[in-house]
Amino acid sequence: MTSRYRVEYALKTHRRDQLIEWIKGLLAVPFVLYSQPQGVFDGQGIASNTLLQTREEAHRRYSEILRDVEIMVDDHIMHQNDAENPFPSKLKLLVPSIGQFFTRLPLEAAFKLQDRKRYISSRRFVSPSFNDVRLILNSAQIMAVTTYGTLQLATFDGDVTLYDDGQSLEDNSPVIPRLIDLLRKNVKVGIVTAAGYTTAERYYARLHGLLDAMANSAELTPAQKQSLVVMGGEANYLFEFSATSPHLLAPVPREQWLTPEMASWDDRDITELLDVAEVALQNSIKSLNLPATLMRKDRAVGIIPLSPDIRIPRESLEETVLVVQKILELSTAGRGRRVPFCAFNGGRDVFVDIGDKSWGVTVLQRWFGAGLPDGIIKGENTLHVGDQFLSAGANDFRARSVGTTSWIASPAETVELLDELAELMGKKMS
Repeated sequence: MTSRYRVEYALKTHRRDQLIEWIKGLLAVPFVLYSQPQGVFDGQGIASNTLLQTREEAHRRYSEILRDVEIMVDDHIMHQNDAENPFPSKLKLLVPSIGQFFTRLPLEAAFKLQDRKRYISSRRFVSPSFNDVRLILNSAQIMAVTTYGTLQLATFDGDVTLYDDGQSLEDNSPVIPRLIDLLRKNVKVGIVTAAGYTTAERYYARLHGLLDAMANSAELTPAQKQSLVVMGGEANYLFEFSATSPHLLAPVPREQWLTPEMASWDDRDITELLDVAEVALQNSIKSLNLPATLMRKDRAVGIIPLSPDIRIPRESLEETVLVVQKILELSTAGRGRRVPFCAFNGGRDVFVDIGDKSWGVTVLQRWFGAGLPDGIIKGENTLHVGDQFLSAGANDFRARSVGTTSWIASPAETVELLDELAELMGKKMS
């Protein structure tokens, strides 16, 4: 088994939400100790100075805890970078499923930033939540890629990240000027999506607002416009911006961008794996009585609703993903690990793709890093933004093995994150 496949196998047992839940549990203790909800019921109320003291004390304790976790992350990074050290880090002992870190995480500073936005320390009835911690981690990560290094590549999921599920990137989207700003700052931008279209026309339909804005932009140089690419089908179809193409995207022949490992995947193994997945999906349609139909592509197979207005229950989609994934893992094609795959819940459908977003991001790291000394943009200089980190399959989560990540929950959160990123990059540039 190659080292890359070992990493993939390990990822199946790790979910970043375990770290979030652990931090959330740590923050629950000072919340219980320092919140004073009884003042609401005693008829006297609480003096404003008492509320201020309570908020300050909670803020102090939360900050201390996040600083302690930050120190543990630093220790974990030292351990992971020391091949001669056989002992696990303290963080690894406390959160056994913890994965690799590409950068330090300034968690205390990130908490203070989010506390100013979300008033976490001021709350007396609602303890620090999963979403609070998720956003703290996001802020810490973008602080890291701008403070401790230079952001060279930013990749984005499509649905729920750049635009609403099943919709398109329209010309009035607030995401567009922020993506153009990244390009203007010479950051390479990749849209890494599960949508597996073989023609530029289909991607233009989803991304026309951004592509038209780029084509008409006087801010961007031709070289900066060439710094946008689309990787479709997780890691199967690459398109680059082209002002002269009818749909402003030009397909890049697969032989020009496949990594050596990807080039070794045998078409017979791919066909065998997709055949097994197809049968498993057909059985799920029958056993769960799903209002869905099968869709087979050259590098993917999945099920989609019988009509656009049908919504398959999330539980049925999750069940289908887990069943298909297990069947594939136990099949001859899956056990051999000759070809990686990703089975995931797309919100409205279920698909099995060849490869996954870790491979897609890796391709872009090599594509844009061709002129760099190492021939690749490193993980600490890469940021992937997506929403799929928790549901079955969680295809954005796979990118965690090759670069830093930010977990958002809506296009509005993507806008907030990009504004935060722009502010931090501006400070560094000044």
